[in-house]
Amino acid sequence: MTHGTDSMDSPIHGTFGNGRSPEPEPQYSLKMFGEVVKTFRKRARLTQEQFAPLVGYSPETVASIEQGRRLPPPDFAERADSILDAFGVILAAAKHLTRRKGLASWFRQWAELELSALSLYTYECRLIPGLLQTPAYVRRLLADRLPPLADEQIEARLAARLERQRLLHERPNTAFSFILEEHLFLRDLGGEDVTRELLDHILDLSELRNVEIQIMPLVRNQHAAIDGPMQLLETPDHQWFGYLEGQLYGQFVSDPKVVSVIQMRCASMRSQALSLEDSQSLMRRMRGAR
Repeated sequence: MTHGTDSMDSPIHGTFGNGRSPEPEPQYSLKMFGEVVKTFRKRARLTQEQFAPLVGYSPETVASIEQGRRLPPPDFAERADSILDAFGVILAAAKHLTRRKGLASWFRQWAELELSALSLYTYECRLIPGLLQTPAYVRRLLADRLPPLADEQIEARLAARLERQRLLHERPNTAFSFILEEHLFLRDLGGEDVTRELLDHILDLSELRNVEIQIMPLVRNQHAAIDGPMQLLETPDHQWFGYLEGQLYGQFVSDPKVVSVIQMRCASMRSQALSLEDSQSLMRRMRGAR
């Protein structure tokens, strides 16, 4: 959504956050973990291309992990340790992967689930979701942040956001669905050039087979998400979780009763928003008007 991932880096809990400072924590031992995996992979005389299907991820994901550029999915360490006969060393190294550069510590729970999700549904009414943002749009959001961020904080958060966006390409079997309010584009955040680039970028993403983008038009006499933005996620073992956000705090939702409410609202929103084709047509018209 926005804060833990897209603008404010707010906390994420089973209940609302406790007001701690929302500063992202520094990167710890991703590179060391990657070196451990690479060493045992080479010991097993496997290439990344050979190892990737065995562990259940793409060669690109394996390469990113070995290079220390991304946090491994929750089940990666256990699978890798077993496949590579690593004597528990990979599992031990994974225990030290407690931080991720550019992401608030409270958001890691959701971010880790994203890495292996089967489906991810997002409705946003405040700003373009982080997975769809352009660098220029991200910089505008972070430059407007209050209290102000230092340059190095902005760069760390930008890098983390761009890294997350790799999911759209590295997880071709994950279904990503976005419903965006039309007014998010009409706001022209950052100016017309930023909005024009943003529309081009989102139109390109809408052509991916695993990405669906729908627009909720300005005028609509039915709307199931008046209460605000929401996200739904399905895990590989078909568990569902939700994520809700406010101005300062995020809420991780695991209660099946609450998740069911979010599911009903998301389903209703998909029927209330414009179709995929009509949404693309509207974005092209908005693009042509700039």
